[in-house]
Amino acid sequence: MGPKQHPDHYHDLISDYDLHLFAEGRHFEIHRLLGAHHGVREGTSGCYFAIWAPNARAVCVLGDFNHWQVEAHPMQPRGQSGVWITFIPGITPGALYKFAIQSDVTGAWQEKTDPYGQEFECRPSTAARVPWEHTYPWADEAWQQARGEFQWQQAPLSIYEVHLGSWRRCPDGRWLGYRELAHQLVDYVRQLGFTHIELLPVTEHPLDESWGYQTTGYFAATSRFGNPDDLRYFVDYCHQHGIGVILDWAPGHFPRDDHGLARFDGTALYEHEDPRQGEHPDWGTLVYNFGRNEVRNFLLASALFWLDSYHMDGLRVDAVASMLYLNYSREPGQWLPNRYGGHENLEAIDFLRELNSVCQTRHPGTLMIAEESTSWPQVTRPPWVGGLGFTSKWNMGWMHDTLNYLRQDPVHRQFHHDKLTFGLLYAFSENFLLPLSHDEVVHGKGSLINKMPGDAWQQRANLRLLLSYMYAYPGGKLLFMGGEFGQYQEWDALAQLDWGLLDHPGHRGLQHLVSDLNRLYRAEPALHQRDYQADGFQWIDCHDTTQSVISFLRRSDNGHAIVVINFTPVVRHHYRVGVPAASTYQERLNSDAAHYGGSNQGNLGQVTAEAVPWMGYPCSLELTLPPLAALILVPEQPHVAEG
Repeated sequence: MGPKQHPDHYHDLISDYDLHLFAEGRHFEIHRLLGAHHGVREGTSGCYFAIWAPNARAVCVLGDFNHWQVEAHPMQPRGQSGVWITFIPGITPGALYKFAIQSDVTGAWQEKTDPYGQEFECRPSTAARVPWEHTYPWADEAWQQARGEFQWQQAPLSIYEVHLGSWRRCPDGRWLGYRELAHQLVDYVRQLGFTHIELLPVTEHPLDESWGYQTTGYFAATSRFGNPDDLRYFVDYCHQHGIGVILDWAPGHFPRDDHGLARFDGTALYEHEDPRQGEHPDWGTLVYNFGRNEVRNFLLASALFWLDSYHMDGLRVDAVASMLYLNYSREPGQWLPNRYGGHENLEAIDFLRELNSVCQTRHPGTLMIAEESTSWPQVTRPPWVGGLGFTSKWNMGWMHDTLNYLRQDPVHRQFHHDKLTFGLLYAFSENFLLPLSHDEVVHGKGSLINKMPGDAWQQRANLRLLLSYMYAYPGGKLLFMGGEFGQYQEWDALAQLDWGLLDHPGHRGLQHLVSDLNRLYRAEPALHQRDYQADGFQWIDCHDTTQSVISFLRRSDNGHAIVVINFTPVVRHHYRVGVPAASTYQERLNSDAAHYGGSNQGNLGQVTAEAVPWMGYPCSLELTLPPLAALILVPEQPHVAEG
């Protein structure tokens, strides 16, 4: 039936044009109008409130300023738009509030938090706060300008994935604040040589155990670690010290919490009415209705808000596969086909294309990263050629194959050699990022080091091998916190990392290796300049299954690097590999070095190519391959590589 009509006194607060854009799904700054905003009206200081609830019978504002009385401050509908609005004098920033919404069907009242709220109480409380004026004095102009010219496809991209609540805690167990984290985390990440930090969602959420992926505040930094300007300080400090910041963002689903978006105005407003479309079977959450303009607008404005208001350098979009497929994780009869009878979610596809186009147009240089676990085509190709428009995509196939291979006892790895080689058949079909993420160290999967076979020394050696393999393999890199020093415990979001392990030289050695890998990856163009181009990679030998050894060449515009990896604990002497240059090759990295906790087998830092043709190359190297280790060798004199 919709809201009853009243005289409209609020044209001056939200114009007809604003409402027109919102109804079309094209008002990218709608968060500046909906929600709560302090201001002055007709000479009186106060706050105006606006909310979209098109099927409500009545809407009121309640808060600490009216003792949470439901009908103390009724709102008025703004024409036929479904937006309700009011201005309340005397309210100042920081005031707590919610909306009381009366169902037009049942007449029942329900209390809802503000979908557009920009600050909230700390859980378990759920009220929003009237936000303060934006006052943070940004000092990252140089970073912002450089990012707009960022040629990321030719640059190193090495990401440290972090959950702020469990990276490190204060001695008394409390969380570190955003400003404390800025100094401690940035110093640590710079020491390790990463280019970016990726934050598990810091969008407001009620449940710690959801890690932020069940968001209720799409425009609010969680108050667990401080206020909005504290998070701005964190990002600004990262930028001033050469570190980019990527935010995990979850537009695919939302929780059922009574105070949240579920049946917001008494109807399935943000979700679908039919549970075959509107419920997510895996997570017990609700699925956004991407066919509704105002819902798409809500999500688009949220994405832009984080890029604009918090200067984020990119978004990692969670659970993209669950958005693309109507039958995702559903049995026959549990889903509805699209208008053509297929299983593709056409509205979600359109939304993702618009999301990527708008974000990258309005914020050039922004990284838009898809966590997409299927073989959906052209995820990282532009929308105008039929793609989804992401800049990069997690390579879940590489991650699964590699971890499954390394779980094998080395004596059996020869029978699983295809798991090392299969990924190169599709490695350049997308702009891939290699993820060793939080998803691999939770829910009984164990930590990275505990996936490795053998005794403690072999486990560390296998982990060193895995990390070296990732950095040598084409694509961007992502490592979840704790993996860099071999944490044994499965990740616990409610406790800090096991920093005491760094008292052990073997675990310090792992950390040293990650630091050196990052620095070599950044310094050596052959390891990053053509990460997303097929001509940046060439097998030397992928057929040595019996000895479980692979060798390949990485190319830059003006040089190359040789990578040789021995996946067994057997030292292999006089192992010959073909190379394109008659040069002395520097052993730039040996993951078995004593400095990393290895046995120190190797080639004494360098080896000279011999004029012995091998494997189709004019020259070759005779190497000692250390056990469970990777070698990266670079010619002493740069030259243009063949091919």
